Amino acid sequence: MISTLPARDPAAARAKLLRGPAGDPWWGRPALLVLLAGTAVLYLWGLGRSGWANSFYAAAVQAGSTSWKAFFFGSSDAANAITVDKTPAALWPMDLAARIFGLNTWSILVPQALMGVGSVAALYAAARRVAGLGAGLGAGAVLALTPVAALMFRFNNPDALLVLLMTLGAYAMVRAQERAATSWLIVAGVCLGFGFLAKMMQVLLVLPAFALVYLLTAPTPVQRRIRQLLAGGGAMIAAAGWWVLAVALTPASSRPYIGGSQHNSVLELALGYNGFGRLTGDETGGLGNLNQEAGWNRLFASEMGGQISWLLPAALILLAAGIWVTWRRPRTDALRASLALWGGWLVVTGAVFSFSQGILHPYYTVALAPAIGALVGIGGSLLWARRSEAIARLALSVAIGTTAWWSYTLLDRTPDWYPALRGFVLGGGLIAAVVVLVAGEVRRVPAVAGVLAIAACLAGPAAYAAQTASTAHTGAIPSAGPGQGGFGGGGPRGGFPGGGGPGNRSFPGGNRPGTTNGGTSVNGGRPRFGGWGGMSLLSAASPGTEVTALLRKSASSYTWAAATVGSNSAAGYQLATRLPVMALGGFNGTDPAPTPARFKELVAAGKIHYFIGSGGGMGARGDGSGSDEAQQIASWVSQNYQATTVDGVTLYDLTAK
Repeated sequence: MISTLPARDPAAARAKLLRGPAGDPWWGRPALLVLLAGTAVLYLWGLGRSGWANSFYAAAVQAGSTSWKAFFFGSSDAANAITVDKTPAALWPMDLAARIFGLNTWSILVPQALMGVGSVAALYAAARRVAGLGAGLGAGAVLALTPVAALMFRFNNPDALLVLLMTLGAYAMVRAQERAATSWLIVAGVCLGFGFLAKMMQVLLVLPAFALVYLLTAPTPVQRRIRQLLAGGGAMIAAAGWWVLAVALTPASSRPYIGGSQHNSVLELALGYNGFGRLTGDETGGLGNLNQEAGWNRLFASEMGGQISWLLPAALILLAAGIWVTWRRPRTDALRASLALWGGWLVVTGAVFSFSQGILHPYYTVALAPAIGALVGIGGSLLWARRSEAIARLALSVAIGTTAWWSYTLLDRTPDWYPALRGFVLGGGLIAAVVVLVAGEVRRVPAVAGVLAIAACLAGPAAYAAQTASTAHTGAIPSAGPGQGGFGGGGPRGGFPGGGGPGNRSFPGGNRPGTTNGGTSVNGGRPRFGGWGGMSLLSAASPGTEVTALLRKSASSYTWAAATVGSNSAAGYQLATRLPVMALGGFNGTDPAPTPARFKELVAAGKIHYFIGSGGGMGARGDGSGSDEAQQIASWVSQNYQATTVDGVTLYDLTAK
């Protein structure tokens, strides 16, 4: 049978790829390619300077790249003693890259950077679909140049995959709302379900906006809308639940302990430590609220302002103005529905971040970046197209002027860093705001003012993003921008978020160049982090060559080359030796894993070679929360075994009688 299908023309396909959709100007597709290429350069250039970045997750990648069991459960070590305190989906792309390309900085961090490019592309597509080319390019550029995005898409925390999946989910919701498509609702549900496997309940913060906007605006009868939402919810539960069910049904003796829980339960981890405990501060085994900045202005304050808030006022102004000018459109209007979708994402997530009493790190705010980008792109494009109307010009002018003033304020927090930039941002922004307001329908003058407004509004975050990309970031809690502190390393200054000095450098063997160990205590009666031997809870060890060689010696005879208190301390030794190192008590040293009795059994069976006596766990919190069994083990070892010092590290040979 002779095929009647037309032959594929590769040249025509390439031309269509470069030309873009019908109706776009000639420069549309090249502009998109420049945006994506520029994002890739920003996120990939000099990526190797951050080393292992977050050693806690890098060690889990090392484990997952050598053990499929560790891969599936997200274990901290290849011998599967305990998992990281998150679900493992964010580790899987890095695990696979390390299996293919070997364990190194690039195999760990390049997947994160590519997720950033993918997030920009997905946001572009979502905004362009409802508001045109300019809206898509603007939304993508705002996301790409957000300082905290430039940080987290160059780092190996779970947030990169979380943001990608949420943005893809929002794109699917835009497609679903257009024609009441059940298939796209299911895609959105699957994205959110896998987002749960990346960072648990944080992904659910966008769910109210997704569900409510569809319920109110989809072009189909309400009964069908409800059935469709139930189908999407079922897809979300299935996408997340298969792994949760598999872990719950696996006997505890056949899997690693679930790190971050007190009862070896993944549901406890999801609902407690990584769930409602983040809202209330009642996190057993956690650290509580360490910054005391909770309140309506938290996103603008010293810790988070420079990370995310540059265009946050503009996003809120454009959201309100966009809803106002589209208020009389039909119920099913796609543009207004999209504004409501992204606005709901921003308002709900921003409110939760602002008032949460539990653990909340500044880099979490990267989850706000797609919503801010979409609202600026869509709202700005909508109002610019209607600039002949006084209300549209007024809203645009206020958004530009407010952004210029707020960018000046943020830049003034680091007054010695490129001071001339402040003058350009404020002067250029205010001039553009005035011209947009008074020029009316004059064609060329507003166009020039528009270019000036874009330059002034993006100059501050772009400069911060470039500085962030040019700086090595390591440790548990990195921060973007010049002069931003990092807990356990992460920027030009160490100590607590928002500033601080060099922190505690007492760990034997020193630190990686350019990193610090963070502070050793918290004022106001909150817990001390010194732990056993004085090392910070949030920093990884950097062992010397002699102790590394000693741990490697005869390692094949043991299941674990060593054990130590806290996951970060264990991670440093594991990455240096590429051998399993048991993290007693998990990340904080407060998980009851293993119990002292179980540890003694493993020692008696010759499973553990050394105990490293400078662990990073803090033991039970000052308020009695969490387990102190790791500290009990450390005390038992010190009382029953002879200590030796190698490279400044205290070691106990658990095989010596």
